[in-house]
Amino acid sequence: MKKLLTLLTLGALCGCTPQNAPSSLSLSPVGYDSLAGWEQEDFTSLMPLLRDECHRLAQLPPETALGGSEAIPYGRHAADWSNACAALATASDARTYLETWFQPYEAGTEAFYTGYFEPQIPASLTQGGAYQTPVYGRPRDLVRAKATNGQMVNGRWVNGQFAPYYDRAAIDGGALAGQGLEIAWLKSPVDLFFLQIQGSGRLILPDGGQVRVGYDGRNGQAYVPLGRVLVQDGELPADGVSMDSIRTWLEAHPDRMMSVMERNPNYVFFRRDDGNLAQGPKGAFGMPLTAGRSVAVDRSVVPFAMPLWVETKLPYGAGQPVTWDHLVFAQDIGTDIKGAGRADLFTGWGATAQSVAGNLHAHGRVVLFLPRPPADSAAQ
Repeated sequence: MKKLLTLLTLGALCGCTPQNAPSSLSLSPVGYDSLAGWEQEDFTSLMPLLRDECHRLAQLPPETALGGSEAIPYGRHAADWSNACAALATASDARTYLETWFQPYEAGTEAFYTGYFEPQIPASLTQGGAYQTPVYGRPRDLVRAKATNGQMVNGRWVNGQFAPYYDRAAIDGGALAGQGLEIAWLKSPVDLFFLQIQGSGRLILPDGGQVRVGYDGRNGQAYVPLGRVLVQDGELPADGVSMDSIRTWLEAHPDRMMSVMERNPNYVFFRRDDGNLAQGPKGAFGMPLTAGRSVAVDRSVVPFAMPLWVETKLPYGAGQPVTWDHLVFAQDIGTDIKGAGRADLFTGWGATAQSVAGNLHAHGRVVLFLPRPPADSAAQ
């Protein structure tokens, strides 16, 4: 599977991502004794995650590029992981395995973390009653083409000319009605807007059943952060932007909510995902995301599959943020995730996951775990 989940996060909602986040990567080797909380990590839970990553890597041709900056000397191609993954087959202790086969490198920049989650939204597979907001599948006339500058863009063909695809206002106005694209119906346009922000979600049906929908493309129009719009309009204070505050404002202004949401012309389409609901949705690396262990990264800087040591604070409940030091894996990408120190933590689904993701915007430290070349691991 290709890019299945394109997340926008709180940073995109409010436009509060650091504007000068460094995109270049400067690596410095560090010892495991420099990692705060390394001794307290839950290494037992890491073994199945490491095996799942190796299973995914084994499915790829050896020459497959995983992404990553040229400053990364090893680990940017699937073949670079073959020896480490072969060693995992006989490993019994994750800590010993990691310390033998991976070299930690300081990223050389302060990290900035946001969060994303899988929302649970009341829905119906048929239109009726309160369920009047359609969730659209990918339109048949939405195509990708190469622009004159060489970049790939989304649009449609109109009388032999390539044109931008319908924007949010046009789609809300019925531009796609009658094409049979509806895969579900929601109670509120606000629910749809936030489903599109997250990129996937669990639809809770009237009989209690669940259906997952996942990202299947977007119209190609620019993304405009709604929080920034509301701040510019004087409706929210700059330091008061969150998913909750934006939703509260929209629901309190039903006469204006559509026009405000339509100032973000970007529109996301979905497909039905019949995968295992006991797992998270699939990320761009083609693996189910794991709460507290999967992150979205800037793939031009950090390769897929790369373990990252995160030191930051998470906003649990109403108390002070809690120190959070753990190993995570680069398994997804996000529209708003740009730079060497940016990462978006997948927090899972449910009320707690939503609260943590909606309030996570914390600085911290990030350390990359590069697989050692065979000669280096043997020396260990």
